[in-house]
Amino acid sequence: MKIVVTGATGFVGEKLVERLHALGDRIVVLARNPQKATRQFPQDTFPNVEVIGYTPLELGDWAKAISGSDAVINLAGEPLAGVRWTNKRKQEIRDSRILTTKVLVEAIAKADVKPQVLINGSAIGYYSTSLDKSFDEYSNAGDDFLANVCKDWEAAAEAVTSLGLRLVKLRTGIVLGMGGAIGKMLPIFQVGGGGKIGTGKQWFSWIHRDDLVELIIYALKNDQISGALNATAPQPVTNEDFTVAFAKAIKRPAFLPVPAAALILIFGEGATVLLDGQRVLPHKAAINKFTFQYPDIDSALAQIFA
Repeated sequence: MKIVVTGATGFVGEKLVERLHALGDRIVVLARNPQKATRQFPQDTFPNVEVIGYTPLELGDWAKAISGSDAVINLAGEPLAGVRWTNKRKQEIRDSRILTTKVLVEAIAKADVKPQVLINGSAIGYYSTSLDKSFDEYSNAGDDFLANVCKDWEAAAEAVTSLGLRLVKLRTGIVLGMGGAIGKMLPIFQVGGGGKIGTGKQWFSWIHRDDLVELIIYALKNDQISGALNATAPQPVTNEDFTVAFAKAIKRPAFLPVPAAALILIFGEGATVLLDGQRVLPHKAAINKFTFQYPDIDSALAQIFA
């Protein structure tokens, strides 16, 4: 297949391109920083990867790369966690998802030979936060900042269905692998400073990066999958259980809880990513017989720290 990928230099995108290349697909990487992308995917190692510079907020010559492709995978978006949500930052979070998706849909609309499928990033922030409810792809949306971003993000992608494309809205949980969220937590835990966040009772719906990549490829090649798709492992855990499993995996204590008030002081509204959670289940992955390599937190962390 010829597959166009945005967000290819990110934590998930890089692994996805590596895997698609290994499977023999041709990949067009649309990159805001083509020099960085070329360093990550050098021609001698990745002969089937073509890097094209693009401006995510406006159409340009890059849009020609869409025509004749079999699929588009859109993983672009500014990180959510670890920064204070100022008004400026919130606008960047919205624009980097919603406006870039709108422009990508415009590019698809202009393509002479349109792709068959768009796999578009979204997030489990789509759902309400809750300590006792579970959510699957058929659950209602929440009404906080993240939920509204996700709703508008998915609505921007919906336009491709009128062009005859299959659309998969990939609602991703917290992605675990060496780097990403784990990379931020590891130094704290290594010096014995790890601990539950707030009450620790909030749900932590996660997925191993390798499983996420395989799920994207599964959705890419399985015509039966369309609409919302929860990219979360089948066994979510509470923050407290995750903390215990993390400490055990790296053989360090974890007895210094992080007070909610401290996080709110540092990150403001952005602390909701850490303090609120939801128990999200991958119902569609299950009914489509997708097999998770790392269904539980212990096996995932054991692989990451092997």
